[in-house]
Amino acid sequence: MVSPHGIKLAVYLISSYFGDLNAKVCECLLQRGTQSLAQIVRFTELSRENVRNCLLVLIHHNCVQAFAVQQEGAFGEAPKVITNYMALFDNIIHKLRFPKFLEIVSEVLGEKVGKEGGKECEEIFEGLLQHGRLSLNQIIDRFKQTSNQGDSSAEAARDNFNKLVNARFVERCPAPEPFLGPPAEDETAAKKQGAKSAKIVKQTIEQRALAAAAPMESMRFLVETVTWNEASVETTDKKNTVVTLGTKRKQDNLESNTELLATDENKVLWRANFEEFIRRLRHKACVANVKVRVNNDAAIVLAATLELSRHSETKVRIDNSVPQSINAIYDEVIKRDGGLGMDLERIRASLVELGCETPLMAIDETYSVDLKNIIEQARIEEVECIVLKRYGREAYRMFRLLSKADRLLETDKISDTTFVEKKDAAKILFKLWKDDYLEMKKVIARGARQSEFILWKINKQSLWEHVLDEMYHAALNLRLRITHEQEQEKEILQMPREKLVKELHSELHNRYNRLRKVRITLESSLMNLDDALMLFHDF
Repeated sequence: MVSPHGIKLAVYLISSYFGDLNAKVCECLLQRGTQSLAQIVRFTELSRENVRNCLLVLIHHNCVQAFAVQQEGAFGEAPKVITNYMALFDNIIHKLRFPKFLEIVSEVLGEKVGKEGGKECEEIFEGLLQHGRLSLNQIIDRFKQTSNQGDSSAEAARDNFNKLVNARFVERCPAPEPFLGPPAEDETAAKKQGAKSAKIVKQTIEQRALAAAAPMESMRFLVETVTWNEASVETTDKKNTVVTLGTKRKQDNLESNTELLATDENKVLWRANFEEFIRRLRHKACVANVKVRVNNDAAIVLAATLELSRHSETKVRIDNSVPQSINAIYDEVIKRDGGLGMDLERIRASLVELGCETPLMAIDETYSVDLKNIIEQARIEEVECIVLKRYGREAYRMFRLLSKADRLLETDKISDTTFVEKKDAAKILFKLWKDDYLEMKKVIARGARQSEFILWKINKQSLWEHVLDEMYHAALNLRLRITHEQEQEKEILQMPREKLVKELHSELHNRYNRLRKVRITLESSLMNLDDALMLFHDF
């Protein structure tokens, strides 16, 4: 379930990128859940044509997924197939991270193919982020418009595209409208197949739709081998609009009531693989936390272990890294900066510091790191930092005590342990409870004299949700402030840069410098806040 401020942030992002009509449709889906076309028209009070066009844009930019379900007809009528639409909240919020994704592409592919090749890959990937989904023909056409390589640009575009696919930065798009069978049939099949299948039935209809739409793993990163020549690249299907720089691809075929994406079956569309980027950012966050909390050696060993297990991970949120042998870890460690001087004993000691258990038999010496615990520690440290800045050092000590205890503690016990006056401790604890950082329970002891005790505890799951909602609120405020600053200085932004350079010490130049500094500060704050958002939502 998406938090209230999370919905507001997502709607604002859609409004910024695609306009108010698309934002209205998106808000309807986020607040009311999966809806059919008729339901969206009724709740948004927009025309049917407007809603269809908005859904087409949102689907094309990976913000909405369509899926078909069979609905029972009225008495005496046959069942009919209805198309439903679900908003993809995570994909919408990922728009905040596009600069980070581009940086990862530049770093990873820049090391492998050189600075120039990395820049070309970055340009192709930026086109996918801008346009949502593109075919290979459209990617090549766009690359030819921006590059100066002449006749060789088509082959260069294809080579760079293959590098992006091999690095798993780009994947095939999901099916535009998968069909989900009636739940009754799935339940019957589950009963026949056993308990494992019964677990699948517990998935929500949205989870089933995403699983049905996802391409098979064997096809997900498969690029068809075709002999290309200049004529075949330049000749495109007349029904498709060629994407040009600065424009968005549109489709006019909206005749079907049940399909919004009328695409050729032989045409493969590609999109950015957000899962791979979030996985890399999760690994990076784990390494950074270990470097500060443990030591540099442990961070090097963890980075090497995660690099080995990355391609074997089946999902982003894995609790433990894929087991790796000590020899494989050693070979990867010595390739890294600071790892050349590490021997097996130092690596084993670092693995123990990371919480790995030493194998009983040296024959099969493998290690797996508890990533869930690292993320948990990072979340606790983030919230402790918030408590320290917002409520002061005494509140920080009490919150840290409750965090480590992970059980109910009485007010006197907290006061005595943290060396805070009982009266002050009670005030601080009530303030934390009022702001949803603590849970409170009252216990009445009956005896010769009735006594009331107040117990305090941290409920981490509800606390993570509360902190995440606060972070969404802060991110929304930062985005609004950036927009406000730009609106205030619209005159400066529209002026030619040459004029600003000429008037070096004028009031206009000073206003431009101020706006530039404010934007850098706000945008860097937003990027840092987004790191915390991913820690609580994506990791």
